[in-house]
Amino acid sequence: MKGKKSFRFNTAFLVFSITLLFSAFNTRHSVFAKDTLEKIKLHGEIVWGSDAEGGAPYVFPAPENPARLIGFEVDLMEAIARELDVKQRQFQNAWDNLVPAIERGDIDIAMNGIEITPERRERVIFSSPYYIFSEQLVVRADEKGIQGLSNLKGKNVGTLSGSVAQRILEDAGGVNIKMYSGQVEPYKDLSIGRIDAVLLDLPIAVYYAKPNPVFKFAGEPIGEGYYSIAIRKGDMRLAEEINKILNKLLRNGEIKGIYEKWGLWNSSQEKLLNPSLPTLIMNGERGLSKEGSLQSFLPFLLKGASITIVISLLSMILSVTLGLFLTIFRLYGNKIVSVASSAYIEIYRGTPLLIQLYILYYGLPNVGLVLSAFTSSVIGLGMNYAAYEAEIYRAGIEAIPKGQMEAALSLGMRQSLALRRIILPQAVKIAIPPVTNDFIALFKDSSLVSVIAMVELTKSYSILAVSSMRFFELGLITAFLYFGMSYPLSLLARRLERKFKH
Repeated sequence: MKGKKSFRFNTAFLVFSITLLFSAFNTRHSVFAKDTLEKIKLHGEIVWGSDAEGGAPYVFPAPENPARLIGFEVDLMEAIARELDVKQRQFQNAWDNLVPAIERGDIDIAMNGIEITPERRERVIFSSPYYIFSEQLVVRADEKGIQGLSNLKGKNVGTLSGSVAQRILEDAGGVNIKMYSGQVEPYKDLSIGRIDAVLLDLPIAVYYAKPNPVFKFAGEPIGEGYYSIAIRKGDMRLAEEINKILNKLLRNGEIKGIYEKWGLWNSSQEKLLNPSLPTLIMNGERGLSKEGSLQSFLPFLLKGASITIVISLLSMILSVTLGLFLTIFRLYGNKIVSVASSAYIEIYRGTPLLIQLYILYYGLPNVGLVLSAFTSSVIGLGMNYAAYEAEIYRAGIEAIPKGQMEAALSLGMRQSLALRRIILPQAVKIAIPPVTNDFIALFKDSSLVSVIAMVELTKSYSILAVSSMRFFELGLITAFLYFGMSYPLSLLARRLERKFKH
Protein backbone atom coordinates (compact mmCIF):
# COMPACT_ATOMS: atom_id res chain seq x y z
CA MET A 1 0.00 0.00 0.00
CA LYS A 2 2.83 2.32 0.93
CA GLY A 3 4.58 1.54 -2.38
CA LYS A 4 1.43 2.40 -4.37
CA LYS A 5 1.07 5.74 -2.61
CA SER A 6 4.72 6.52 -3.25
CA PHE A 7 4.33 5.58 -6.94
CA ARG A 8 1.24 7.78 -7.32
CA PHE A 9 3.01 10.69 -5.65
CA ASN A 10 6.08 10.35 -7.87
CA THR A 11 3.92 10.07 -10.99
CA ALA A 12 1.88 13.14 -10.04
CA PHE A 13 5.05 15.07 -9.28
CA LEU A 14 6.57 14.09 -12.64
CA VAL A 15 3.44 15.14 -14.54
CA PHE A 16 3.35 18.45 -12.66
CA SER A 17 7.04 19.11 -13.40
CA ILE A 18 6.65 18.35 -17.11
CA THR A 19 3.57 20.62 -17.30
CA LEU A 20 5.42 23.40 -15.51
CA LEU A 21 8.42 23.12 -17.83
CA PHE A 22 6.17 23.03 -20.90
CA SER A 23 4.31 26.14 -19.70
CA ALA A 24 7.56 27.95 -19.01
CA PHE A 25 8.87 27.02 -22.48
CA ASN A 26 5.62 28.10 -24.09
CA THR A 27 5.68 31.43 -22.26
CA ARG A 28 9.29 32.04 -23.12
CA HIS A 29 8.69 31.09 -26.72
CA SER A 30 5.63 33.31 -27.13
CA VAL A 31 7.04 36.31 -25.25
CA PHE A 32 10.77 36.30 -25.77
CA ALA A 33 11.33 34.46 -29.06
CA LYS A 34 9.57 37.28 -30.90
CA ASP A 35 10.15 41.02 -30.66
CA THR A 36 7.79 43.06 -28.52
CA LEU A 37 5.75 44.48 -31.41
CA GLU A 38 4.97 40.99 -32.68
CA LYS A 39 4.12 39.84 -29.15
CA ILE A 40 1.70 42.77 -28.76
CA LYS A 41 -0.01 41.90 -32.06
CA LEU A 42 -0.13 38.21 -31.12
CA HIS A 43 -1.71 38.80 -27.70
CA GLY A 44 -3.87 41.70 -28.85
CA GLU A 45 -2.77 43.83 -25.90
CA ILE A 46 -0.13 46.45 -25.11
CA VAL A 47 0.90 46.75 -21.45
CA TRP A 48 2.04 50.22 -20.45
CA GLY A 49 3.56 51.19 -17.13
CA SER A 50 2.62 54.28 -15.14
CA ASP A 51 2.02 55.37 -11.57
CA ALA A 52 -1.62 56.24 -10.91
CA GLU A 53 -0.58 57.46 -7.46
CA GLY A 54 1.30 60.27 -9.20
CA GLY A 55 -1.97 62.04 -9.83
CA ALA A 56 -3.62 64.33 -12.32
CA PRO A 57 -3.56 65.25 -15.10
CA TYR A 58 -1.41 62.29 -16.21
CA VAL A 59 -2.97 59.06 -14.91
CA PHE A 60 -5.32 58.99 -11.93
CA PRO A 61 -8.53 57.31 -10.68
CA ALA A 62 -11.80 58.88 -11.80
CA PRO A 63 -13.48 60.61 -8.81
CA GLU A 64 -16.88 59.12 -9.61
CA ASN A 65 -15.44 55.63 -10.23
CA PRO A 66 -11.99 55.00 -8.70
CA ALA A 67 -11.72 51.66 -10.51
CA ARG A 68 -11.43 53.57 -13.81
CA LEU A 69 -8.30 55.51 -14.74
CA ILE A 70 -8.46 58.85 -16.53
CA GLY A 71 -5.95 61.49 -17.60
CA PHE A 72 -4.44 62.92 -20.76
CA GLU A 73 -1.93 60.06 -20.98
CA VAL A 74 -4.74 57.51 -20.65
CA ASP A 75 -6.50 59.19 -23.59
CA LEU A 76 -3.26 59.19 -25.58
CA MET A 77 -2.60 55.54 -24.78
CA GLU A 78 -6.09 54.58 -25.91
CA ALA A 79 -5.47 56.35 -29.23
CA ILE A 80 -2.11 54.54 -29.67
CA ALA A 81 -3.71 51.15 -28.87
CA ARG A 82 -6.50 51.86 -31.36
CA GLU A 83 -3.96 52.57 -34.09
CA LEU A 84 -2.12 49.34 -33.22
CA ASP A 85 -5.50 47.54 -33.33
CA VAL A 86 -5.00 46.09 -29.85
CA LYS A 87 -6.30 46.68 -26.33
CA GLN A 88 -4.32 48.64 -23.75
CA ARG A 89 -3.72 47.66 -20.12
CA GLN A 90 -2.16 49.89 -17.48
CA PHE A 91 0.44 48.28 -15.20
CA GLN A 92 0.76 50.05 -11.85
CA ASN A 93 4.39 50.74 -10.98
CA ALA A 94 6.21 53.30 -8.85
CA TRP A 95 7.28 56.19 -11.08
CA ASP A 96 10.95 56.05 -10.18
CA ASN A 97 11.08 52.32 -11.04
CA LEU A 98 9.45 52.48 -14.48
CA VAL A 99 12.76 52.15 -16.36
CA PRO A 100 13.82 49.01 -14.40
CA ALA A 101 10.32 47.60 -15.03
CA ILE A 102 10.86 47.98 -18.77
CA GLU A 103 14.24 46.27 -18.55
CA ARG A 104 12.77 43.36 -16.55
CA GLY A 105 10.06 42.86 -19.15
CA ASP A 106 7.17 43.64 -16.78
CA ILE A 107 5.78 46.15 -19.26
CA ASP A 108 6.01 46.81 -23.00
CA ILE A 109 6.38 50.59 -22.72
CA ALA A 110 6.26 53.29 -20.05
CA MET A 111 4.42 56.59 -20.36
CA ASN A 112 4.03 58.78 -17.30
CA GLY A 113 5.56 62.22 -17.73
CA ILE A 114 8.97 60.60 -18.26
CA GLU A 115 11.47 63.30 -19.11
CA ILE A 116 14.17 62.65 -21.71
CA THR A 117 17.54 62.70 -19.94
CA PRO A 118 20.97 61.42 -21.03
CA GLU A 119 21.03 58.96 -18.13
CA ARG A 120 17.71 57.41 -19.11
CA ARG A 121 18.69 57.34 -22.78
CA GLU A 122 21.53 54.99 -21.82
CA ARG A 123 18.94 52.50 -20.55
CA VAL A 124 15.93 52.77 -22.88
CA ILE A 125 14.83 53.94 -26.33
CA PHE A 126 12.77 57.13 -26.33
CA SER A 127 10.00 57.77 -28.82
CA SER A 128 9.45 61.14 -30.44
CA PRO A 129 8.27 63.64 -27.79
CA TYR A 130 4.53 63.77 -27.22
CA TYR A 131 4.52 66.82 -24.93
CA ILE A 132 6.78 69.86 -24.40
CA PHE A 133 6.74 71.01 -20.79
CA SER A 134 8.21 73.81 -18.71
CA GLU A 135 8.64 74.20 -14.96
CA GLN A 136 6.31 76.53 -13.08
CA LEU A 137 7.10 78.13 -9.74
CA VAL A 138 4.08 78.37 -7.41
CA VAL A 139 3.81 80.34 -4.15
CA ARG A 140 1.04 81.28 -1.74
CA ALA A 141 -1.28 84.03 -2.92
CA ASP A 142 -0.13 86.41 -0.17
CA GLU A 143 3.59 85.92 -0.95
CA LYS A 144 5.32 89.20 -1.91
CA GLY A 145 9.02 88.36 -1.81
CA ILE A 146 9.23 85.53 -4.37
CA GLN A 147 8.79 86.68 -7.94
CA GLY A 148 10.92 84.03 -9.65
CA LEU A 149 13.82 81.60 -9.43
CA SER A 150 16.26 84.34 -8.38
CA ASN A 151 14.37 84.91 -5.11
CA LEU A 152 14.65 81.34 -3.82
CA LYS A 153 17.99 81.51 -1.97
CA GLY A 154 17.51 80.36 1.61
CA LYS A 155 13.91 79.35 0.88
CA ASN A 156 12.33 75.92 1.35
CA VAL A 157 11.15 74.74 -2.06
CA GLY A 158 9.31 71.48 -2.75
CA THR A 159 9.71 69.36 -5.85
CA LEU A 160 9.65 65.74 -7.04
CA SER A 161 12.78 63.66 -6.56
CA GLY A 162 14.56 62.71 -9.78
CA SER A 163 12.83 65.42 -11.80
CA VAL A 164 14.16 68.17 -14.07
CA ALA A 165 12.81 70.67 -11.53
CA GLN A 166 15.15 69.20 -8.92
CA ARG A 167 18.12 69.79 -11.23
CA ILE A 168 17.06 73.38 -11.85
CA LEU A 169 16.89 74.05 -8.11
CA GLU A 170 20.27 72.39 -7.54
CA ASP A 171 21.84 74.51 -10.30
CA ALA A 172 20.29 77.67 -8.81
CA GLY A 173 22.26 77.09 -5.58
CA GLY A 174 21.41 78.13 -2.03
CA VAL A 175 17.92 76.59 -2.14
CA ASN A 176 16.69 74.28 0.63
CA ILE A 177 15.17 71.56 -1.55
CA LYS A 178 12.41 69.44 -0.03
CA MET A 179 11.92 66.15 -1.90
CA TYR A 180 8.50 64.57 -2.34
CA SER A 181 7.42 61.26 -3.85
CA GLY A 182 4.05 62.63 -5.00
CA GLN A 183 2.89 65.84 -6.65
CA VAL A 184 -0.05 66.58 -4.33
CA GLU A 185 1.98 66.64 -1.09
CA PRO A 186 4.21 69.64 -1.89
CA TYR A 187 1.17 71.83 -2.63
CA LYS A 188 -0.40 70.64 0.63
CA ASP A 189 2.72 71.68 2.57
CA LEU A 190 2.85 75.00 0.70
CA SER A 191 -0.74 75.80 1.65
CA ILE A 192 -0.06 75.39 5.40
CA GLY A 193 3.30 77.17 5.34
CA ARG A 194 5.71 74.27 5.78
CA ILE A 195 7.54 75.34 2.60
CA ASP A 196 7.84 78.64 0.73
CA ALA A 197 7.36 77.56 -2.90
CA VAL A 198 6.86 74.59 -5.22
CA LEU A 199 8.60 74.03 -8.56
CA LEU A 200 6.97 71.34 -10.70
CA ASP A 201 6.09 70.65 -14.31
CA LEU A 202 3.60 73.08 -15.82
CA PRO A 203 0.86 70.46 -16.42
CA ILE A 204 0.88 69.66 -12.68
CA ALA A 205 0.78 73.34 -11.74
CA VAL A 206 -2.06 74.02 -14.19
CA TYR A 207 -4.17 71.25 -12.70
CA TYR A 208 -3.45 71.64 -8.97
CA ALA A 209 -2.35 75.23 -8.39
CA LYS A 210 -3.94 77.46 -11.02
CA PRO A 211 -7.59 76.84 -10.01
CA ASN A 212 -6.79 77.15 -6.29
CA PRO A 213 -7.13 80.72 -4.91
CA VAL A 214 -4.64 79.86 -2.17
CA PHE A 215 -1.82 79.80 -4.77
CA LYS A 216 -0.45 81.93 -7.55
CA PHE A 217 2.16 81.49 -10.29
CA ALA A 218 5.45 83.27 -9.56
CA GLY A 219 6.95 84.41 -12.83
CA GLU A 220 6.90 82.85 -16.26
CA PRO A 221 7.45 79.12 -16.93
CA ILE A 222 11.11 78.08 -16.66
CA GLY A 223 13.07 76.03 -19.17
CA GLU A 224 11.81 73.47 -21.63
CA GLY A 225 11.75 69.68 -21.59
CA TYR A 226 10.13 66.76 -23.35
CA TYR A 227 7.88 63.89 -22.29
CA SER A 228 8.48 60.74 -24.27
CA ILE A 229 7.45 57.08 -24.27
CA ALA A 230 10.19 54.78 -22.92
CA ILE A 231 10.76 51.54 -24.83
CA ARG A 232 13.06 48.60 -24.11
CA LYS A 233 16.49 48.65 -25.74
CA GLY A 234 16.42 46.55 -28.91
CA ASP A 235 12.69 47.06 -29.61
CA MET A 236 13.37 49.27 -32.63
CA ARG A 237 10.35 48.04 -34.61
CA LEU A 238 8.02 48.97 -31.77
CA ALA A 239 9.71 52.38 -31.42
CA GLU A 240 9.33 53.05 -35.14
CA GLU A 241 5.66 52.04 -35.08
CA ILE A 242 4.89 54.26 -32.08
CA ASN A 243 6.68 57.19 -33.73
CA LYS A 244 4.54 56.75 -36.84
CA ILE A 245 1.38 56.73 -34.71
CA LEU A 246 2.41 59.81 -32.71
CA ASN A 247 3.18 61.68 -35.93
CA LYS A 248 -0.22 60.71 -37.36
CA LEU A 249 -2.06 61.81 -34.19
CA LEU A 250 -0.21 65.12 -34.26
CA ARG A 251 -0.93 65.75 -37.94
CA ASN A 252 -4.64 64.93 -37.72
CA GLY A 253 -5.11 67.09 -34.62
CA GLU A 254 -6.16 64.29 -32.24
CA ILE A 255 -3.34 65.01 -29.77
CA LYS A 256 -4.25 68.70 -29.79
CA GLY A 257 -7.85 67.74 -28.99
CA ILE A 258 -6.72 65.61 -26.03
CA TYR A 259 -4.55 68.40 -24.63
CA GLU A 260 -7.27 71.01 -25.07
CA LYS A 261 -9.66 68.72 -23.19
CA TRP A 262 -7.27 68.77 -20.21
CA GLY A 263 -6.30 72.45 -20.55
CA LEU A 264 -2.72 71.59 -21.53
CA TRP A 265 -2.45 72.91 -25.08
CA ASN A 266 -0.20 75.93 -25.51
CA SER A 267 1.97 77.51 -28.19
CA SER A 268 4.98 75.36 -27.21
CA GLN A 269 3.17 72.24 -28.46
CA GLU A 270 3.30 73.58 -32.02
CA LYS A 271 7.00 72.61 -32.04
CA LEU A 272 5.97 68.95 -31.89
CA LEU A 273 5.01 69.25 -35.55
CA ASN A 274 8.62 70.00 -36.47
CA PRO A 275 9.88 66.77 -38.11
CA SER A 276 13.47 67.54 -37.09
CA LEU A 277 12.62 67.93 -33.38
CA PRO A 278 14.01 64.50 -32.30
CA THR A 279 17.32 65.31 -34.00
CA LEU A 280 17.46 68.74 -32.36
CA ILE A 281 16.84 67.14 -28.96
CA MET A 282 19.62 64.61 -29.50
CA ASN A 283 22.11 67.29 -30.57
CA GLY A 284 21.13 69.62 -27.76
CA GLU A 285 21.62 67.12 -24.95
CA ARG A 286 24.69 67.36 -22.84
CA GLY A 287 26.69 64.17 -22.50
CA LEU A 288 26.82 61.97 -19.48
CA SER A 289 28.79 63.41 -16.58
CA LYS A 290 32.13 61.77 -15.93
CA GLU A 291 32.11 63.07 -12.36
CA GLY A 292 29.31 60.76 -11.19
CA SER A 293 31.62 58.25 -9.50
CA LEU A 294 30.44 56.18 -6.57
CA GLN A 295 32.78 58.16 -4.31
CA SER A 296 30.97 61.38 -5.22
CA PHE A 297 27.65 59.86 -4.11
CA LEU A 298 28.96 58.71 -0.73
CA PRO A 299 28.66 62.05 1.16
CA PHE A 300 24.98 62.32 0.19
CA LEU A 301 24.34 58.74 1.35
CA LEU A 302 26.24 59.32 4.59
CA LYS A 303 24.16 62.42 5.28
CA GLY A 304 21.03 60.32 4.78
CA ALA A 305 22.47 57.65 7.09
CA SER A 306 23.11 60.23 9.81
CA ILE A 307 19.48 61.38 9.62
CA THR A 308 18.37 57.74 9.84
CA ILE A 309 20.48 57.23 12.98
CA VAL A 310 19.15 60.37 14.70
CA ILE A 311 15.51 59.56 13.89
CA SER A 312 15.92 55.92 14.95
CA LEU A 313 17.66 56.74 18.25
CA LEU A 314 15.10 59.36 19.27
CA SER A 315 12.20 57.14 18.20
CA MET A 316 13.57 54.19 20.14
CA ILE A 317 14.01 56.28 23.30
CA LEU A 318 10.39 57.39 22.96
CA SER A 319 9.11 53.87 22.26
CA VAL A 320 11.04 52.27 25.15
CA THR A 321 9.82 54.90 27.63
CA LEU A 322 6.23 55.04 26.42
CA GLY A 323 6.06 51.25 26.10
CA LEU A 324 7.10 50.83 29.74
CA PHE A 325 4.39 53.20 30.95
CA LEU A 326 1.79 51.44 28.78
CA THR A 327 2.71 48.08 30.30
CA ILE A 328 2.57 49.35 33.88
CA PHE A 329 -0.74 51.11 33.26
CA ARG A 330 -2.17 47.99 31.63
CA LEU A 331 -1.08 45.58 34.37
CA TYR A 332 -1.32 47.73 37.49
CA GLY A 333 -3.57 50.68 36.64
CA ASN A 334 -7.26 51.04 37.41
CA LYS A 335 -9.81 49.63 34.98
CA ILE A 336 -10.14 52.78 32.83
CA VAL A 337 -6.38 53.28 32.50
CA SER A 338 -5.87 49.57 31.80
CA VAL A 339 -8.51 49.50 29.06
CA ALA A 340 -7.12 52.70 27.49
CA SER A 341 -3.60 51.25 27.45
CA SER A 342 -4.84 48.00 25.90
CA ALA A 343 -6.79 49.94 23.26
CA TYR A 344 -3.69 52.02 22.38
CA ILE A 345 -1.60 48.87 21.94
CA GLU A 346 -4.15 47.07 19.77
CA ILE A 347 -4.91 50.11 17.59
CA TYR A 348 -1.26 50.87 16.90
CA ARG A 349 -0.41 47.22 16.25
CA GLY A 350 -3.46 46.79 14.04
CA THR A 351 -2.92 49.76 11.70
CA PRO A 352 -0.06 50.35 9.22
CA LEU A 353 2.78 52.64 10.24
CA LEU A 354 2.51 54.39 6.86
CA ILE A 355 -1.08 55.45 7.58
CA GLN A 356 -0.09 56.66 11.04
CA LEU A 357 2.66 58.85 9.52
CA TYR A 358 0.24 60.30 6.96
CA ILE A 359 -2.27 61.16 9.70
CA LEU A 360 0.42 62.84 11.84
CA TYR A 361 1.93 64.89 9.03
CA TYR A 362 -0.94 65.56 6.61
CA GLY A 363 -3.99 64.91 8.78
CA LEU A 364 -3.28 66.90 11.95
CA PRO A 365 -3.02 70.28 10.09
CA ASN A 366 -6.75 69.88 9.38
CA VAL A 367 -7.39 70.26 13.11
CA GLY A 368 -4.88 73.07 13.56
CA LEU A 369 -1.79 71.10 14.67
CA VAL A 370 1.16 71.43 12.29
CA LEU A 371 4.22 69.25 12.97
CA SER A 372 7.51 69.34 11.08
CA ALA A 373 8.55 66.31 9.05
CA PHE A 374 11.30 65.50 11.56
CA THR A 375 8.97 65.73 14.58
CA SER A 376 6.30 63.68 12.81
CA SER A 377 8.89 61.02 11.96
CA VAL A 378 10.15 60.65 15.52
CA ILE A 379 6.69 60.71 17.10
CA GLY A 380 5.21 58.39 14.46
CA LEU A 381 7.90 55.73 14.75
CA GLY A 382 8.13 56.08 18.53
CA MET A 383 4.39 55.76 19.17
CA ASN A 384 4.10 52.81 16.79
CA TYR A 385 6.98 50.84 18.28
CA ALA A 386 5.84 51.68 21.82
CA ALA A 387 2.91 49.30 21.31
CA TYR A 388 5.29 46.45 20.49
CA GLU A 389 7.68 47.30 23.32
CA ALA A 390 4.74 47.27 25.74
CA GLU A 391 3.92 43.70 24.78
CA ILE A 392 7.56 42.67 25.21
CA TYR A 393 7.67 44.20 28.68
CA ARG A 394 4.37 42.59 29.61
CA ALA A 395 5.71 39.17 28.64
CA GLY A 396 8.87 39.83 30.68
CA ILE A 397 6.94 40.96 33.76
CA GLU A 398 4.47 38.09 33.60
CA ALA A 399 7.38 35.65 33.35
CA ILE A 400 8.40 36.63 36.90
CA PRO A 401 6.61 34.43 39.50
CA LYS A 402 3.71 36.29 41.13
CA GLY A 403 4.94 35.15 44.50
CA GLN A 404 7.80 37.63 44.34
CA MET A 405 5.44 40.60 44.19
CA GLU A 406 3.26 39.09 46.93
CA ALA A 407 6.30 38.54 49.13
CA ALA A 408 7.48 42.13 48.61
CA LEU A 409 4.04 43.52 49.48
CA SER A 410 3.85 41.33 52.59
CA LEU A 411 7.16 42.85 53.76
CA GLY A 412 5.59 46.30 53.58
CA MET A 413 7.01 47.43 50.24
CA ARG A 414 4.90 49.74 48.10
CA GLN A 415 3.88 48.27 44.74
CA SER A 416 5.90 50.91 42.86
CA LEU A 417 9.03 50.13 44.89
CA ALA A 418 8.61 46.39 44.38
CA LEU A 419 8.27 46.94 40.66
CA ARG A 420 11.38 49.11 40.52
CA ARG A 421 13.59 46.98 42.77
CA ILE A 422 12.43 43.40 42.18
CA ILE A 423 10.21 42.84 39.12
CA LEU A 424 11.57 45.21 36.47
CA PRO A 425 15.29 44.32 36.86
CA GLN A 426 14.46 40.69 36.18
CA ALA A 427 12.03 41.51 33.35
CA VAL A 428 14.65 43.69 31.63
CA LYS A 429 16.96 40.69 31.25
CA ILE A 430 14.18 38.78 29.48
CA ALA A 431 13.20 41.75 27.31
CA ILE A 432 16.66 42.78 26.03
CA PRO A 433 16.91 40.38 23.01
CA PRO A 434 13.47 41.20 21.51
CA VAL A 435 13.88 44.93 22.24
CA THR A 436 17.20 44.90 20.37
CA ASN A 437 15.54 43.12 17.45
CA ASP A 438 12.89 45.84 17.40
CA PHE A 439 15.59 48.51 17.35
CA ILE A 440 17.18 46.87 14.29
CA ALA A 441 13.74 46.66 12.64
CA LEU A 442 13.13 50.32 13.47
CA PHE A 443 16.30 51.29 11.58
CA LYS A 444 14.83 49.72 8.46
CA ASP A 445 11.28 50.97 9.03
CA SER A 446 12.65 54.51 9.26
CA SER A 447 12.73 54.39 5.46
CA LEU A 448 8.94 54.93 5.54
CA VAL A 449 9.39 58.52 6.73
CA SER A 450 10.42 59.44 3.18
CA VAL A 451 6.69 59.68 2.39
CA ILE A 452 6.52 62.81 4.56
CA ALA A 453 9.44 64.60 2.86
CA MET A 454 12.25 63.31 5.08
CA VAL A 455 15.42 62.57 3.10
CA GLU A 456 16.89 59.70 5.13
CA LEU A 457 19.12 56.90 3.82
CA THR A 458 16.60 55.03 1.66
CA LYS A 459 15.27 58.26 0.14
CA SER A 460 18.85 59.41 -0.51
CA TYR A 461 19.45 56.14 -2.35
CA SER A 462 16.26 56.55 -4.36
CA ILE A 463 17.16 60.10 -5.40
CA LEU A 464 20.66 59.13 -6.52
CA ALA A 465 19.59 55.90 -8.22
CA VAL A 466 16.85 57.59 -10.25
CA SER A 467 19.13 60.42 -11.37
CA SER A 468 22.16 58.23 -12.17
CA MET A 469 20.37 54.94 -13.05
CA ARG A 470 22.95 53.09 -10.92
CA PHE A 471 20.43 51.08 -8.92
CA PHE A 472 22.67 48.07 -8.30
CA GLU A 473 25.92 49.69 -7.12
CA LEU A 474 24.19 52.32 -4.99
CA GLY A 475 21.85 49.65 -3.62
CA LEU A 476 24.82 47.60 -2.41
CA ILE A 477 26.37 50.64 -0.71
CA THR A 478 23.05 51.52 0.96
CA ALA A 479 22.55 47.94 2.16
CA PHE A 480 26.08 47.94 3.59
CA LEU A 481 25.37 51.19 5.44
CA TYR A 482 22.21 49.73 6.97
CA PHE A 483 24.15 46.61 7.99
CA GLY A 484 26.89 48.79 9.47
CA MET A 485 24.30 50.59 11.61
CA SER A 486 22.42 47.50 12.80
CA TYR A 487 25.20 44.95 13.37
CA PRO A 488 26.75 46.80 16.36
CA LEU A 489 23.33 46.60 18.02
CA SER A 490 23.42 42.82 17.73
CA LEU A 491 26.86 42.77 19.35
CA LEU A 492 25.66 45.06 22.12
CA ALA A 493 22.64 42.84 22.78
CA ARG A 494 24.83 39.76 23.15
CA ARG A 495 27.14 41.59 25.52
CA LEU A 496 24.24 42.75 27.69
CA GLU A 497 22.78 39.22 27.73
CA ARG A 498 26.11 37.84 28.98
CA LYS A 499 26.33 40.59 31.59
CA PHE A 500 22.86 39.98 32.97
CA LYS A 501 23.50 36.23 33.26
CA HIS A 502 25.80 37.02 36.15
